[in-house]
Amino acid sequence: MAVKTFEDYYARLERMKPNLYLGEEKIARTHKSLAGGIRIIRETFEGARDPNLRKFCIATSHLSGEEISRFTHVHQSIDDLLMKQQMTRLLCHRVGGCIQRCMGTDALNALSVITYEMDQALRTDYDKRFRTYLKYFQENDLVASCAQTDPKGDRLKRPHEQEDPDQYLRVIETRSDGIVVRGAKINITNTPYADEIIAVPTRFMGPKDNDYAVAFALPADAEGVKILVRPAYHHPRKHLKAPVAEMGDGEAFIIFDDVFVPNDRVFLNGNADPRQTPYAGFLALLFAHYHRHTYTGCKPAISEVLASAAALVAEYNGIEKQAHVKEKLSHLIGTAELVFAAGQASAYRAEQSPSGTFIPDEILTNAGRRLAGEEIYHEFQVVADLAGGLVATLPFEDSFFSGEVSALANKYLKRNPKVSAEEMHRCFRGLENLIVSDLSGVVQVAGLHGGGSPQMETIAMMSRYDIEALKGIAKYLFGIEDTAPIYQRATVTPRKMLEKFRTVAGTQK
Repeated sequence: MAVKTFEDYYARLERMKPNLYLGEEKIARTHKSLAGGIRIIRETFEGARDPNLRKFCIATSHLSGEEISRFTHVHQSIDDLLMKQQMTRLLCHRVGGCIQRCMGTDALNALSVITYEMDQALRTDYDKRFRTYLKYFQENDLVASCAQTDPKGDRLKRPHEQEDPDQYLRVIETRSDGIVVRGAKINITNTPYADEIIAVPTRFMGPKDNDYAVAFALPADAEGVKILVRPAYHHPRKHLKAPVAEMGDGEAFIIFDDVFVPNDRVFLNGNADPRQTPYAGFLALLFAHYHRHTYTGCKPAISEVLASAAALVAEYNGIEKQAHVKEKLSHLIGTAELVFAAGQASAYRAEQSPSGTFIPDEILTNAGRRLAGEEIYHEFQVVADLAGGLVATLPFEDSFFSGEVSALANKYLKRNPKVSAEEMHRCFRGLENLIVSDLSGVVQVAGLHGGGSPQMETIAMMSRYDIEALKGIAKYLFGIEDTAPIYQRATVTPRKMLEKFRTVAGTQK
């Protein structure tokens, strides 16, 4: 059966070699510090068996015709994109934040487009390799981490210009049976409890950057892979158990210390064939594009989680009918709906690539993701404003349950006479988890930078939008030109980008 259980996944983690480094300690993937992140991944497996979520979490493989997890699926239709977006939103509600498994899905979709394009243009066999890998991935219902961001060194220099050539992941040797890679990837979510690492480039590569044009997949415990772990988790609860307190995160600093990658897991190698180098940039952009479209599902969910918490604490504080409260809540709700709507419209305007994979509209995806990034800190500000300072100064849980101060602590925690002390305590303890915990700090920075900062969305939008055609409206209205334009939004579509890369790849030596 292609749809596995959480128990199947956890058993795989138990069998993996310990190559995780937490400070000075080398740990297994079942280490208690990673329990919160694994708890989040559990929701992706349980969603496939939940009668209310199953239709969103299950897809049909275009390779085997079998039912598979949507997290292992390559989008074959507009409906696939819409279902992925809705699945992400619903599952994020259940964990109170990022669902984490989406990176692997987005990497698979990007590779499905690029490997096919290279085979058509360059007569490589990457698409055949990728389809074999994808079938294996789907059959085993794997969890993947997409490793994209390089250390980058001097930001003003290209990869080949760096004083240390390892500041970008690179191929140091191409063999008959595979490649050897060296470098690192940083700021990578979920790697400590992922089955696989899918590595893709982080930027466009020029003619002298051939060694850095590389993409591949590896088991996360492959020989030579060293993963430095930064977990985020909540204070453990003894008395007031709650789902939000069970969640966590594991960020990774991945070191590839002369790692061998067999040929069947290599999907791009400019070291062996410089004609492949231009595809590195398009693969980087395409992964980011799919990931930003996924954000139009998860970020509305996070906005709604915050709006829900803000509405609840306003009620418990007795201020829910105040005009300023309604205004603040409407802003949170409005942001969520606009970002989600951008993702939906992007899916409806999707194009089918020659590989068969559907690619959502870039302008709408980036517009939605940029709005989400620009609003993230303001959304947390709204919740903090309505909650008040207690959310950051709440005494530890035990103080309300034992000892000579517990009765008095509960007495002075009450505010609304209709709300019990325990309900008030649960509310503020949950708010503590959401907005002042270690994990909440990660969520805020990820909300700004995950999938690209607002500046990156601006760059993507402006590189795709036809500004000259836009100016035609003003030129007619201002009397500069005589003919009124029949203006429709013009963009550089994914298909046009693919045609460009075919031309470049065919001429580069």
